[in-house]
Amino acid sequence: MRWRSIACVMIAAQMLTPGATAETLVATRLIRAHEVIRPGDVTPGPDAVPGAARDFALFVGMEARVALYPGRPVRLSDVGPAAVIDRNQIVLLHYQVGALRIATEGRALDRAGPGDRVRVMNLSSRTTVSGLVTADGTVKVGADHTADGGGVTWQ
Repeated sequence: MRWRSIACVMIAAQMLTPGATAETLVATRLIRAHEVIRPGDVTPGPDAVPGAARDFALFVGMEARVALYPGRPVRLSDVGPAAVIDRNQIVLLHYQVGALRIATEGRALDRAGPGDRVRVMNLSSRTTVSGLVTADGTVKVGADHTADGGGVTWQ
């Protein structure tokens, strides 16, 4: 038990050594949820906070998922890719298996960005499906893209 305590103290000392950790990014102004982060919105802060953002270049152009307050660290979970689909927006659904391709319209039930999963109501059948959002705002559905492994009904 004593060795565990000593090991924990040694690890903590290494983490607190100057230069061992990078600076944490902090917000320079109030950034509301769903707002895109611009170059002057974040700046390096004085302390290193575990789980907080450190790479400035990765955060410019990202969207705040929650409100970010001035002087507080920006955590990795607080930001994400900018949404290309809004709730209730009409989106194009693509289904493809082999040579079979089907395209139809649906209504998005959530906000989502590229690479996110989104639930969409098929306007023709009123069936709710889930799919993967692409960079251009279309939603790919099918056995490879749905959470339940398929089960998409087209009527």
